[in-house]
Amino acid sequence: MENQEIRTALDRHWAASAAGDIEAEHEIYHDDVLVEYPQSGERIRGRHNIQALRGHHPAKLSFTIRRILGSGDLWITEYVLSYNDQPTQTVSIMEFRDGKVAHETQYFADPFAPPAWRTQWVEHQEK
Repeated sequence: MENQEIRTALDRHWAASAAGDIEAEHEIYHDDVLVEYPQSGERIRGRHNIQALRGHHPAKLSFTIRRILGSGDLWITEYVLSYNDQPTQTVSIMEFRDGKVAHETQYFADPFAPPAWRTQWVEHQEK
């Protein structure tokens, strides 16, 4: 699968995720996909399990894609995932096999207040 085809599939995946289209969102995954959440120590095996898990999420979700980078079989999406309007910085690392995601690792980071000691060296990002 060419880079542009994978990028198009990713764009469809994230748009479907943002729209709550549970069927279209999971077309990108192999039936035997492994999705990992390192912070909680969870692994979800199989497209149907990840789809069921996400379909039962109790929070109102929204997405803002910051950037998508990748080539070949490795793609990274950096985005803000908001649960009930609370933003979480998120990174998704997707490994493709035969044009579908075979492995995904997602990292979640909650916002924190910057320490005062470093203000002279930083600029603040828009939220």
